Amino acid sequence: MTAEIDDHTLSIPAERQALLRPALEWLARKAEPVAITLGAILAGTALFSLFILSVGKSPADLYRFIYTGGFGSWFSIQNSLSRASPLLLTALCVALPARLGLVIIGGEGAVVLGGVAAAAIALPIAGLWPPIIVLILMAFAGMVIGGIWIGLAGFLRHYRGVNETISSLLLAYIAIALMNQFVEGPLRDPASLNKPSTTPLPHDYMLGKIPGMDVHWGLVIGIVACIVSWILIEMTSYGFAARIAGGNVRAAQIQGLPVGRLIAGFTAIAGGFAGLAGMIEVAAVQGSANASLAAGYGYTGILVAFLARHNPLAIIPVAFLLGGIDASGGLIQRRMGLPDATVLVLQGTLFIVILFCETFYGRFKIFNPDLWKRSA
Repeated sequence: MTAEIDDHTLSIPAERQALLRPALEWLARKAEPVAITLGAILAGTALFSLFILSVGKSPADLYRFIYTGGFGSWFSIQNSLSRASPLLLTALCVALPARLGLVIIGGEGAVVLGGVAAAAIALPIAGLWPPIIVLILMAFAGMVIGGIWIGLAGFLRHYRGVNETISSLLLAYIAIALMNQFVEGPLRDPASLNKPSTTPLPHDYMLGKIPGMDVHWGLVIGIVACIVSWILIEMTSYGFAARIAGGNVRAAQIQGLPVGRLIAGFTAIAGGFAGLAGMIEVAAVQGSANASLAAGYGYTGILVAFLARHNPLAIIPVAFLLGGIDASGGLIQRRMGLPDATVLVLQGTLFIVILFCETFYGRFKIFNPDLWKRSA
């Protein structure tokens, strides 16, 4: 009996290890993107600090002003949240096609055309129809035009073999040219002299602010869009099919998955979100369509999506972080005498480091359970 008890006692650690191993493997796989992303951010800020030192400024002061301008007060936080609102949607324009292995960087085109479409449909009915109906129609118009524009890049990729990265970027430049043509031509308000724009929306037709906050409802729309996108990708057969196609297109085709429809569908949904961002800029910020629609939200959304590892839920905090950095640009300009574009240089540095750190995935033993088994 004593021998049996001793044998059983000695086997307990091995049993516990067997029970804990699946949990440890899951934790290691989830921790890898977080650790590498945080490491990339630290490396990027360190590299940017060298640039700040080279122009004779203090990196400590710079990061202190970034914190103060973006997150140091309730006013700063609200400003950061407002700037994060369009980034939530433009980041989805990158993240959703990325699940299919596509790199879409032309979301800016969908933003500007979505804003123009929203303003155009509101012109003849604002003041005649109820505000809620007009806003819904504006959102629908922005999403449809944005979806068609980015969906065109997906269509060209699958059916004509055109690289989606190049085509989406070129389509963005075409979209900006079309926006200028419409705003300075048939849709121009005669009263807009120095800055051509469409007729401003009546105040009652603007997208209001969240009660108790100086932040418009676009923030809530963006968060809901991220949650819905996560559900679409992770909890539906449509999202599962997209992940399979993104892992191996040939295998997906052999299994009979409609790869062409998946590519066209996901790029259209992604473009729809970017077009919705343009509509929100018109209905909540600008009040009309003008050149300010091309504010670079589509390009910043690329960085947000890559920092979030194309995870729609992770996009929410990352967009807030990037929104805060962007909000601090004015304070940095006033207090340190640096150009307002300094924050753009910081964002570009982070993006380059993030791309470089992609090469480290799967190389660290602590995050790779397959290497545990080989070394065991």
